[in-house]
Amino acid sequence: MSPDRAADPIALWVNAANRTTLRSGMLAVAADRGAVEGQLLAARNGLRAPADLVWERLDQSEQPWLLVLDNADDPAILQDGGWLRTSPRGTVLVTTRQSAARWWPAVELHHVGVLPREAAAQVLQDLAPETGTVEEAAEIADRLGRLPLALTLAGGFLANQLIDPWTMAKYSLQLDGRNGVDLIDQGAIALPREDSRHLLSRTWQLSLDTLATQGLPESTDLLRLLACYGADPLPLALLNNTEINSVLSRPRADAALRGLLDQSLTAAIDVGVRCIQTHGVLLASVAAGTPREQVTTLTNTATRLLDAAVPAVPERGPQDLQLRLLAPHVLALLMQATGGPVLAEALDVAVRLAIALHRTSDYLSACELATAVAGMTSPRLGPEHRLVLSAHARAARALFRLGRFEESEALHRRVFMERERLFGADDLDTLESCFGMSQVLNLLGHQSEGNALLRRAIAGRQRGLGAGHPLTLRARAHLFEFLPVSDLASEFDNAALPLPQDCAEQLGPDHAVTLGARLNYAAGLFRLGRFEAAVDDSRLVAGEYLRRHGGNHAISISAQMLYAQLQGELGEFDLAIELMTDVVNKRESSLGVEHPYTSMSYELLEDLRAKDAQQAAD
Repeated sequence: MSPDRAADPIALWVNAANRTTLRSGMLAVAADRGAVEGQLLAARNGLRAPADLVWERLDQSEQPWLLVLDNADDPAILQDGGWLRTSPRGTVLVTTRQSAARWWPAVELHHVGVLPREAAAQVLQDLAPETGTVEEAAEIADRLGRLPLALTLAGGFLANQLIDPWTMAKYSLQLDGRNGVDLIDQGAIALPREDSRHLLSRTWQLSLDTLATQGLPESTDLLRLLACYGADPLPLALLNNTEINSVLSRPRADAALRGLLDQSLTAAIDVGVRCIQTHGVLLASVAAGTPREQVTTLTNTATRLLDAAVPAVPERGPQDLQLRLLAPHVLALLMQATGGPVLAEALDVAVRLAIALHRTSDYLSACELATAVAGMTSPRLGPEHRLVLSAHARAARALFRLGRFEESEALHRRVFMERERLFGADDLDTLESCFGMSQVLNLLGHQSEGNALLRRAIAGRQRGLGAGHPLTLRARAHLFEFLPVSDLASEFDNAALPLPQDCAEQLGPDHAVTLGARLNYAAGLFRLGRFEAAVDDSRLVAGEYLRRHGGNHAISISAQMLYAQLQGELGEFDLAIELMTDVVNKRESSLGVEHPYTSMSYELLEDLRAKDAQQAAD
């Protein structure tokens, strides 16, 4: 061997899946590195420790080497015989599904995840170069979650369709029209060895079987439960509920999750909320292999866990990342739910989640969620289902807050007409549509129709719920915002009891409806020009909203804007301009520069500056 050749590194591969293949493979390494037959025979017959012989030859190797111990999913096999050592002559690379650090002391762990998009597309291009464009390859790679095994199988399938060649476009279309996991697995036929490791539908089962032998059969149950959700980060708090007992006992859930983490079947991440994240192709594979008799229990449990995580009565508050993280999992659950009752229950949770997002002023997320769930469930539950209409109504509310007034009015009107036809004029959902549509109509300049609907909502709620119900009082408070000024004075002056005081007596001084009534009452006084009567309570209300919800919540910004306007009318322009500038900045940030509310804030700020300049000139 020449000196140059002796310095070339070599690669040595050993299948470490079990004791037999590990032992034979490592002795083959010893033979490759110069062990003679007598040494090998002594090691085989137990007269010499096999690992000692192997590492003696590796330490004395003239060539540097890379030793790959592949498929080492049971680390105990490596530890029992002292097979895993270090050497100055080379590097040992172990591939394993078992990622727990306790199995691998004094080693450097490299977690192998998904490929970058460009690299994933290149895998398909390399395996099946004549079947599609780079863009088509990238699209399929995204559909497969850029998972190396799935890409290899897909590329192998495309490359081996000789009688009836497939294009990438056809493959992508078939992923939509059939069981995608089965289609992907057909690529395993082209591989030299067809075993469970090369089948997408079976590869995860190897890890689950290992966990079962370790006394963690519940890991399979937990993974099947996770397969009811999506591939986005899933808040861990969702699993911390006794509702999980229908699938596995809550005390065993931690151990089951630890098993999944150790086998790299899911990953722990922190996105501001502690979460786990599971690959979408894995979830699809697990869901496809779940026994049919377990599906109903799993989807029911997944629904109840989400139900427990969403507030029963959503309240206003600061934006909540955990709520936003739940949205894609509600959608994934709705896609899988088949039975009418569980589908309706999941839709109810989805609508409530959209309401919760709306009330934290996350209007875009609320709109997207409500629109999506209405579209998904309408074909299965029917467009006239009460909850489907509730989802559309929530989308209309969110469109209003996003400044898309014409779209909001059209959707509100359609839902209102359907509710009135199906449920009657005095149904609470019909009255809710009256209330919601009244707001957008007033802002679009249709005050007569808007106020008629608002008064109808008030009267209907008084009959159905009572004069002291929060929904009745809340609707009454909106009169101060929308009534013509000619009618507003009598609403103030002829009331037996000011509305904020009435709310405080009925609901308590700290109730959200009471605080909202105080804000609208101050706005009514402002519209009547009674600035001194409004300014003090306006300041207090703005401060209370700031304390409760933070300065970036929509209602906090509205309260601050009213207080700024009042200060301007009272000649306190420095403070008014400071407050209104802050309002403009917050609305630019949260709503965008083109939102009607942002534009209105610009105009108010410019008006304050002009009045301040005029006062200085005078």
